[in-house]
Amino acid sequence: MATRDSTDSPRRRIVEAAVELLENGGPDAVSTRAVAAAAGMQPPAIYRLFGDKEGLLEAVAEHGYAQFLERKRAQLDPAPQDPVEELRRGWDMVVEFGVSRPELFAVMNRAAGRGSDAAHRAGLEILHGRVRRLAAGGWLRVDEELAAQIIQATGQGAVTTWHATPADRRDPALLTILRESMIAAVTRTEPLVPAAESGPAAAARALRAALPDGAGVLSDAEQRLLREWLTRLAADGGAPHA
Repeated sequence: MATRDSTDSPRRRIVEAAVELLENGGPDAVSTRAVAAAAGMQPPAIYRLFGDKEGLLEAVAEHGYAQFLERKRAQLDPAPQDPVEELRRGWDMVVEFGVSRPELFAVMNRAAGRGSDAAHRAGLEILHGRVRRLAAGGWLRVDEELAAQIIQATGQGAVTTWHATPADRRDPALLTILRESMIAAVTRTEPLVPAAESGPAAAARALRAALPDGAGVLSDAEQRLLREWLTRLAADGGAPHA
């Protein structure tokens, strides 16, 4: 049985036509009539398959995330020699995608704010995997969740600022400076060795990063509880609460 977006399926033809119109003419070019004409179909097919224009744009975002995920997976190194350099490459790839495909990137970001599809969630898991490797290697300067937020915010901010700047005033140095500022904010200049930082916070970060994702000696509920405790310890150093 063919998949929902199999090659030459009506759904795929419509989505690809919408992406082309979006990238060539912006959101205003993506009318149901124009998309139907570009796909060689009648407008009712769009309403039957997507409900309305908003549903079509959500499918466009899903298509964009799937393409983006392919690029991320092609670059993925499950055991990088230098996890900080891996973070640089990953950040550069996100920014390059956003800089080169601004209209699609904007639609993807809007869709992510409403709900995440499987490709988007898989992309986030790749990001969190990179952050966990940094933590496990003693490179991480801040909490894992905060690190992931900083990485995402600087990447999206870099793309937004780039496109908000007139073309004749854009300076590639901006992207490099933002990337290195992100690196400085979330990583150490040298990996932390166990004796270099003592106390509950350091131990909690190291143990949390080393916890397996799958089933082990602990049940799912026990793993969630342990991660919650470790997150609290990592955040405030285990200071007693009143």
